[in-house]
Amino acid sequence: MPTASASLPVAPRKSFRETQFVVRAEAILNATNHLLASKGYEEMAMDDIAAEVGIAKGSLYKHFESKEALAAAVMVRLLDRTRDALEALPAEQPAIERLRELLRWTLRERLAGGVPHLPSTSRALRDSLMANRHYIDQLMSLSERIGTLIKQARADGALRADLSDEFILYSFYARSCDPTLDYLKSGDSAADSAVVEQMISSCFDGLGPGR
Repeated sequence: MPTASASLPVAPRKSFRETQFVVRAEAILNATNHLLASKGYEEMAMDDIAAEVGIAKGSLYKHFESKEALAAAVMVRLLDRTRDALEALPAEQPAIERLRELLRWTLRERLAGGVPHLPSTSRALRDSLMANRHYIDQLMSLSERIGTLIKQARADGALRADLSDEFILYSFYARSCDPTLDYLKSGDSAADSAVVEQMISSCFDGLGPGR
């Protein structure tokens, strides 16, 4: 009698060329992410990406048909990573603490150069993303997950009852991309960890004296 493991289908191994293709695509996304974070969409060129990866520009088009497609892929990957970070938080943790932890993760990613400039900084990028169904689906899915935490935190009495869920959600996103982080980092007035904690505290606790 065959064992259960013997009856499972075995996935075919990828060829060296297929593996190389996947690895190069990931390198292209990493380079694009870095350039979006450091230069922004408008200033980034396909030549810059090719030089960063160390390949001919023509090779980029074997993976992505345009700069718009590349930027969209990077933004979708960021949403996927943010979702994974959220899902990795303990389910038994209070909703307000999970919101804090997600913001902490996002700000640390920004400090590490892992978060590109948001679409709001470029009309061309924003228009391109708004036409990308996969991006919109992922953004809506993430917003719904965060929205659920907001509702739970409100029910726990951890958020103000006079603020709408939508306002709190957009405030959360706004703090995620707040330029205050960049100013404080460039000024070198405090350690990165201290800057992150101040950003989180001001988001959830306000600027007034403690109660």
